[in-house]
Amino acid sequence: MADDAGTTERAVRRRGRDESEEERADRMWTELIQEVRVAQMGVQILFGFLLTVVFQSKYEELSETDQTIYLVTVVLGALSTGALIGPVSLHRLVSGRRVKPQAVRWASRLTLLGLVLLLATTTASLLLILRVATHDAFVPWLVAGVVAWYLLWWFVLPLWARHRYTAD
Repeated sequence: MADDAGTTERAVRRRGRDESEEERADRMWTELIQEVRVAQMGVQILFGFLLTVVFQSKYEELSETDQTIYLVTVVLGALSTGALIGPVSLHRLVSGRRVKPQAVRWASRLTLLGLVLLLATTTASLLLILRVATHDAFVPWLVAGVVAWYLLWWFVLPLWARHRYTAD
């Protein structure tokens, strides 16, 4: 009976890569860190820019609504920065504790949360910039279109591919 379980496990692994749980965690960690590096660069540049806005003389001229949008945007930027840097801290604190598979799962969740928060930060930033730049009624529609664009490429297409090309 034990031999049947071993055969089944090998058959399952043969469908994908022939790697142990630890090897898979190592590979997934490396892939995740490469993905996080791309997202971290974007969020850090955006957040850095946002932090300078309040020190510009034009900030005082913004309407109360625009100042509120700005404050929400800064907080969202801080949250997304924290979520996207979180996997690095997580890895450092649990490194060598033989919990890499669990750490990869948590880091993956943090990264996904960071991407959602980055989308919110980008949306709020775009809303604020376009409100200040144009004062036109089409701004919410334009922002909604850009958000739909991000949703399509960041979430809809990957989820469709995941559903289409992976087994249950």
